[in-house]
Amino acid sequence: MLPDYLAKAVPNPAGKRAPWFANTAPSYAGIFLWVAFYRDMAGSTLAHGSLGICLLALLIAGVLCYLFYYRAPAMLGMQTGYPLYVVGSSTFGVTGGYVMPGLLMGLLQIGWFAVATFVATDFILKGVGVASQPGTAPFIITGVIWGLVLSWVGAKGIQYVAKVATFLNFIPLLMLLVVVFQTAGGVAHYQVPAGQENSYVAFTSMIAIVIGFFATAGAAGADFGMNLRNEGDVKWGGLVGITLAVMIAGGLPVISVAGAHGLNLSQGWDYADVIQSIGGVIASAMFLLFAVASVPATCFCAFIAGNSFNTMIPRVPRVASTMAGAAVGIVLAVTGVAANLLLFFTIIGASFGPICGAMAADYILSGRRWPGPREGVSLAGYGAWAIGFVVGILPLPGVLTGLQRWLQSPVPLVPEHLRAYLQPAALYSFIVGFVVYVALAKAGLQPKVVAMPKAA
Repeated sequence: MLPDYLAKAVPNPAGKRAPWFANTAPSYAGIFLWVAFYRDMAGSTLAHGSLGICLLALLIAGVLCYLFYYRAPAMLGMQTGYPLYVVGSSTFGVTGGYVMPGLLMGLLQIGWFAVATFVATDFILKGVGVASQPGTAPFIITGVIWGLVLSWVGAKGIQYVAKVATFLNFIPLLMLLVVVFQTAGGVAHYQVPAGQENSYVAFTSMIAIVIGFFATAGAAGADFGMNLRNEGDVKWGGLVGITLAVMIAGGLPVISVAGAHGLNLSQGWDYADVIQSIGGVIASAMFLLFAVASVPATCFCAFIAGNSFNTMIPRVPRVASTMAGAAVGIVLAVTGVAANLLLFFTIIGASFGPICGAMAADYILSGRRWPGPREGVSLAGYGAWAIGFVVGILPLPGVLTGLQRWLQSPVPLVPEHLRAYLQPAALYSFIVGFVVYVALAKAGLQPKVVAMPKAA
């Protein structure tokens, strides 16, 4: 017997689907226009390389996100009409699908919810002229109110947020253009700080940031694909909503930071520093508008987390699981744990990079179609994820040192002068997940396919 999340799955019919420009492209573009994507981007990229290197890396990262992380899940969703947790049962098995990608998606969405709450709280306080410091009373009060209200909306009224989400995309886009206009005069004068130039670090860090940010959304391409009509919609929805959006939403802030440095308006690398340098009522209004534009991201993270938990653990009411997850996210936000965006992006890339790699391999091995759910736990899928995850987390501080101590080896696993070449680990984890899945599947570690209900 199939578990309920498969036995009760109903494919999205053709009559309820729409063209790419009505759903997938604006939805993905909205993800990249969220300020959490580009707020800390310049510190590990532009600080070490030229603006041209950074923009080229953005273009390549956008193409990689489309081809590697989005394409296969989106095609599976479009072909079957099923969401990620259903089509993922082919790669990880009907039992394995509970955890991967089912519950893992929900757990990581709690992290995204924490990031959204932290960023919105920080910008609200900056906008009203109050010192923004995690752990202080203003930060805790604002974060708790924001998180509780919007998690409740995500659980009970997400349809209302969805109706205005596309229009809210124009707010950050307008703000990005305003900031570029204010700082454009200094772009030609930007120079990488003396002693910090390393084009390889700048290039690969940019790719790692973009992929790490996008990895979960790439796997969720199945959920977007199930609302598309054909392969053309999959292609254009991805090229416009992902590749082009990465160039615009990532390129404009990086250009603004370069311009701010060239004009000596700001020497910080945080995009919030650039906004602050503009000063006056304009800067305050921008902070508040960026916070308003974070409403859909906060609500959708809470909704997806609750949907994941409710699908995989149906005995727990959706509202209860959503609010419980939100409570954890609020604590992470108000204590400042969610402030380290680059660390979080690394964890996301390590977690979902090999999932996307394994799904892409399964898709290709199955003749570019969905073969159906597989029995039990797929050792091919879980083996690919485990090895890919280890590769993906290697750049995290202390990981290599901890492994060296565990192995009781006096020789460093990776010499210090080669540490930079561990990036882009998120891309390596995808490649490893893909290759390991193919090898294990060829070795016979793919369980046999089981039939879906007749109605499917």
